[in-house]
Amino acid sequence: MLRTITSTEIFTILFVICLLLLTITKIVYSKRFKEFTLLLINFRYVKVFSREQKFLDTFEALLFSNLIIGLGVFCYLSWGFITNTGSISQFNIFKFTIVIGVFFLIKVLTERLLSSALDIEGIVNDYIFQKISYRNFIGILLLPINIFLVYSVRLTQIGIISIVIFLLLVNAVGLYFFYKRNQIVIKKNIFYFILYLCTLEISPYIILYKTVTS
Repeated sequence: MLRTITSTEIFTILFVICLLLLTITKIVYSKRFKEFTLLLINFRYVKVFSREQKFLDTFEALLFSNLIIGLGVFCYLSWGFITNTGSISQFNIFKFTIVIGVFFLIKVLTERLLSSALDIEGIVNDYIFQKISYRNFIGILLLPINIFLVYSVRLTQIGIISIVIFLLLVNAVGLYFFYKRNQIVIKKNIFYFILYLCTLEISPYIILYKTVTS
């Protein structure tokens, strides 16, 4: 049974912050945001804006902030259900958010350094941009999902699994299109790309899981 949420005030504040972040993004970057929202049905966003990617991008930073808040809330709700504890401090939402945010930032920086060392910067930079784009898109999807989980729908094991599978499928769509679009380049650098995937796409998540569960 899911623990009883005694107060939803902190969730309301976080949801308002997420809505503000998305509103600011839409107003300031209206054209880019419109293309971004069509990410699942139109590959134009990745093609156009991957050429304009910057190390520090305000558009991505705003969406990334929304993402880590959404993941922090979802992890908090799911963890409370999985551990079957009667009461979990809502302060843990911020712990989840900080851990997830730091994890993704360190991961991206490490990926860029490794790609430079292996001399595959071109393809890896495109790969990172596409991953970030679909990940930020997941952040938008998480907002209504979390709102329903807090205010309306009772969380269940099937619900958690279904949501996780759905979000993974969204991410898999992005990876599929990337591999399909770059399969010739990947084949030429298959050894380095496999090394890259094993080092930075599998190991970090195992470490994150161990960190969170401890």
